[in-house]
Amino acid sequence: MANNKTTALCSFYVTTPIYYVNAKPHLGSLYPTLLADVAARWNRLKGCDTFMLTGTDEHGQKVAEAAEKMGMQPQAFVDSLVPAFKEPWKQYNIAYNHFIRTTDQYHVKAVQDWIVQLQKQGDIYKATYEGWYDLSQEAFLTEKDLEFREPGEPPVSLMSGNKARWVSEECYFFKLSAYQDRLLKFYKENPDFITPPERLNEVISFVENGLKDLSISRKTITWGIPFPGDPSHVTYVWADALNNYLTAIGFGDKNRTEEFNTWWPADLQVLGKDIVRFHAVYWPAFLMATGLPLPRKLLVHGWIRINGEKMSKSLGNVVDPVELGKQYGIDPIRYYLMRYVAISQDSSFNTEDLENRINTDLANDFGNLVNRMLTLALKNNLAHVPAPWHRHDADVQLQNAMHKMLEDFEREMSRYYYHQAYAVLWRFVASVNRYFHDQEPWKLVKTDTERFAEVISTTCHAIKAIGLLLWPVMPATIEKLFKALGVEFTEGTNYITLLHEGKFNTDFTLSPLEPLFTKYEEKKPDMTTTPEIPVQNYLAIEDFIKTELAVGTITAVEDVAKSDKIYKLTVDCGTYGLRTICAGVKKFYTPEELMGIKTVFVLNLKPRELFGITSQGMMLMATNSDGKPTIVRADESVPAGTKLK
Repeated sequence: MANNKTTALCSFYVTTPIYYVNAKPHLGSLYPTLLADVAARWNRLKGCDTFMLTGTDEHGQKVAEAAEKMGMQPQAFVDSLVPAFKEPWKQYNIAYNHFIRTTDQYHVKAVQDWIVQLQKQGDIYKATYEGWYDLSQEAFLTEKDLEFREPGEPPVSLMSGNKARWVSEECYFFKLSAYQDRLLKFYKENPDFITPPERLNEVISFVENGLKDLSISRKTITWGIPFPGDPSHVTYVWADALNNYLTAIGFGDKNRTEEFNTWWPADLQVLGKDIVRFHAVYWPAFLMATGLPLPRKLLVHGWIRINGEKMSKSLGNVVDPVELGKQYGIDPIRYYLMRYVAISQDSSFNTEDLENRINTDLANDFGNLVNRMLTLALKNNLAHVPAPWHRHDADVQLQNAMHKMLEDFEREMSRYYYHQAYAVLWRFVASVNRYFHDQEPWKLVKTDTERFAEVISTTCHAIKAIGLLLWPVMPATIEKLFKALGVEFTEGTNYITLLHEGKFNTDFTLSPLEPLFTKYEEKKPDMTTTPEIPVQNYLAIEDFIKTELAVGTITAVEDVAKSDKIYKLTVDCGTYGLRTICAGVKKFYTPEELMGIKTVFVLNLKPRELFGITSQGMMLMATNSDGKPTIVRADESVPAGTKLK
């Protein structure tokens, strides 16, 4: 249900793309929905009122064709598929405020009223369209969207890889060309409009090449919103669908003006890179014509790839999120997608890596920390943990580390680089594990019960902080954890401000807790036969020891303009000094993702000249089965310059 006017100090409106109902949702549908849900939850954690919108796009030619294949009327067909979206979102704890359907009558009326408004002001006119059309994208194509591959065959749409269709029909056009200069001015004045920023550069290039007026009606199909004043036309699906972001919060309804003014403009609109043109060009132009402010931010994510290909219903390589959640649990899937699928690039998905991350990050790093602390405290009758009255240096250092982590975490969350934010948090998880190990509370309980209680209390405070920052990603798990810690959690409380205050002054009441995460058995190779290893693969020990491998920290990342593969890295190698090292990872990592990483380098390679840069070493990488290089991270406790033996 729609919210009433916010009474909080801040408000946050976030939208997902609305999803075509020509088939059930897949992992590629879940991902942007999770991005929006995490954004909403993060803002609730800051005490803001939030409104999250999602829904279904139910009009258009490909929906009508899918219905025809099923022998159903379009309305009955879309009615039958909507539960297939709502049920997985409920399963994955997607806390949306409203689920819009473009067949909802309030939406239909508002879109028709909007068209009438634009007609009156001269932004819509009737003409004839002739050109190529991509049915799968519901998009009219320009020359740069096409590739002619086979003589005598239709061109291929570069938007989807499908063959384009030639259409010639009477249409109503929106005067998109009239907004070209205003759009370019807006992009220039709002360089942070799109994340990641390279997507904005693509949009600017497209607009600078010249905009043609946009067809916003179809005469050859019947399944759509009737075009006002001309029943022989229906509204083009994108002119219909984009307006959902307005109509869901009251646009066009005089009785909901206050509600609309509360939430618009949207703070964040989440979408995939394949629909960026519609949201970054057509949508802003529509809003300019309507006299409304533009959204504050578009978050444009890459594709999830399976075996190197984009996940797609048409390719038949989709992953069912419902079955995935049943097999691995909801919160582990939520965590994995937010931590290991970077919004700045395409990412591969495979269950082997998912199982490894559940084992290492969740079961070992975090789950084991919680289990060890609770088991040790309860076993030694420390169910009530008082706030520490005395602070040791190690406790203060951990608290300071928490403050530094919180600053870095907030910075990445504000950029919507969730994968980097949770990498920051996991470095703090490692710090808490080191603290617990170094303080040896299992020994203190026998020699110094007061200090034992202080260590347990400090650990509880750190786990509570980790839990609060994990809540947007793993809400059910963290709420279960908080019950075991005796922590009262109330949505809408500004917990981030409380964390910044950083007072370790909470009493905890501990209770038993089942393991939070299930570990998966490592798939062991078949040991019944011993494969023959070619002799030439052996390396003599005297040759190996000549290689100087050392830990280094990346302190600067510079683009090499002449190369589409290479970055110039400045690496702090401790006693080896600062080194300039070229790394061919530009296609896989952004400079921000590389900054501060501590990894392993070969330091005694012969220097090489690359694009005028002398490279003084090599960064070691692991290569996944799909060919993507992955950084081998060194533990934060290992100093730069440490030699590997």
